[in-house]
Amino acid sequence: MENGKIDVLLGLQWGDEGKGKVVDVLTPRYDVVARFQGGPNAGHTLEFEGQKYVLRSIPSGIFQGGKVNFIGNGVVLAPDLFMDEAKDLEKSGHELHTRLRISKKAHLIMPTHRILDRAQEAAKGKNKVGTTGKGIGPTYTDKVSRNGLRVGDILENFEAKYEAHKQRHLEMLKALGWTDFEGFEATEKKWLEGVEYLKKFPIVDSEIEINKLLRSGKTILCEGAQGTMLDVDFGSYPFVTSSNTICAGACTGLGVGPNKIGNVYGIMKAYCTRVGSGPFPTELFDETGNTIRDLGHEYGAVTGRERRCGWVDLVQLRYSIMVDGVTELIMMKSDVLDSFDTIKACVAYRLPDGTETRDFPYEIDNVEPIYKELKGWKTDMTKFTSPDQFPQEFKDYIKFLEDELETKIGIISIGPDREQTITL
Repeated sequence: MENGKIDVLLGLQWGDEGKGKVVDVLTPRYDVVARFQGGPNAGHTLEFEGQKYVLRSIPSGIFQGGKVNFIGNGVVLAPDLFMDEAKDLEKSGHELHTRLRISKKAHLIMPTHRILDRAQEAAKGKNKVGTTGKGIGPTYTDKVSRNGLRVGDILENFEAKYEAHKQRHLEMLKALGWTDFEGFEATEKKWLEGVEYLKKFPIVDSEIEINKLLRSGKTILCEGAQGTMLDVDFGSYPFVTSSNTICAGACTGLGVGPNKIGNVYGIMKAYCTRVGSGPFPTELFDETGNTIRDLGHEYGAVTGRERRCGWVDLVQLRYSIMVDGVTELIMMKSDVLDSFDTIKACVAYRLPDGTETRDFPYEIDNVEPIYKELKGWKTDMTKFTSPDQFPQEFKDYIKFLEDELETKIGIISIGPDREQTITL
């Protein structure tokens, strides 16, 4: 029997590239869908059959009957939020208990982690990262400092373990001088209900199950959360998330060898956005930026925060393609640029000393983008069904991007619906 392969789907910018929709378009080709990192700070929005769903922890393959979905060991899981999300999906008729498996080695986000998140952000003052306050950072900190509480811990002697971790956190909060515990009791009560709810699902050694599925010839799609530029090693540090969002994170977040990775699909927008603090070289502060935000509905799926908008940054994208080993690009939200006379793309940076570079530098705080201007296509593409309908200017934009990025674009999205997807 030939072994199966794991294909990986990643965001290449600062998150919010539209991964949820793409997973939903690609999942019919796969037997298994797995999440390998991140937590409920990232929302994947899917729209089909007139319904809109936002998934935070549950893999987007849940809507395809008969697929196995995994929450991998690299994910951090909040039982209360997971319970809300799962119950909502079940209300809308999507049966979860037979489709979803959860890794014993995934770490739990405790109620006190959320308070620590707020306390630590407040302590940073003007240097704050702009976290979602969902406790992600403190949970990963506990994991790395070997103080974490894991999903497998709920199966035995859980109360004592939970109390010990909670006391440790309360000591830390005391040291930070934090006194705001409003609503904590209600949150904790619901969280403990969530823990009981988790027990209704298969809690498994996911690395063993996934490798067995691969050996039996099954195909797996790994779904990344956030984007490459939020990777804790290669992103715009310290304004990053706490996990490895790059392709290599799929190996550590699921327990598979690098030789099992097949295709790496990199998702980019036809422009660029960023949420929260941190450098963003091509950010637009003018009417154009506002227009992109309004046309693209650039507001966070989980937080509703306005996203910062700018032109596409090819220096940044080349870097992401390199560290991820991208084999094929998927371009989202092309339709947002339908009405522009001129489209710009950053092809190089001017550094503070006046030199130019096409390589992504250590610091991007004070680089100046060097743009190439391209003619806009001035065509409403949202109803198109075939690449033959694309106007010449849009075909030119695609070719320009492929040449600059040395990677082919395989799928183009021209709207939020599952149907508005064109394969080249």
